[in-house]
Amino acid sequence: MSKLKNIFATIGVLACGLFVFTAVSHEATITEATDVVYSEWQNVMHAPEGRVDRQVKVVDIGNANVAVGVLFRDKIEATDDPVSGIVHDHVSEVYYITKRSGVLVTGGTLLGRNNIPANTDIVEVLVGESFSTSVARGDGQVREVRAGDIVVVPAGVFHGWHSVDARVEMISIRPDPERVLPDGYVNPYNE
Repeated sequence: MSKLKNIFATIGVLACGLFVFTAVSHEATITEATDVVYSEWQNVMHAPEGRVDRQVKVVDIGNANVAVGVLFRDKIEATDDPVSGIVHDHVSEVYYITKRSGVLVTGGTLLGRNNIPANTDIVEVLVGESFSTSVARGDGQVREVRAGDIVVVPAGVFHGWHSVDARVEMISIRPDPERVLPDGYVNPYNE
């Protein structure tokens, strides 16, 4: 009898788990796709105002958000100084390099921490809680990236530029599973 009870208990747990999984996965049913057309992200990339990192849109995908941003890095001379960069606490990034090349550094031993204030665009719109820091030259994963390359930077991983010969441009796709970015944000230059 005890064996039969265990079987029924297991079936009950599996059925409840399936029900909860189904309910959670359909919590916010999305019925439409969102487009980010070339002219939209190009307008944001080349807008006269704004920083080197600009959000284009933040999209609700059901149980999370995903953001599309554009970034550029102007010329950076290689030196022996530490490489400056940033770490995001909750938001990952996928870089798609669209123009030119540079030497990108990810990971490595962090040389301090300077929290970015909560009331800045970096935290409120772009990537959520983050901090700036640096790593020693040659530390971490150092590699040249060029137009057409894709780099996945998980949340919590340092990333910064060792050198850039001429302005590097990229699209950033930002998975936001904790919904720290503003739902439905659309950059005003997106038209």
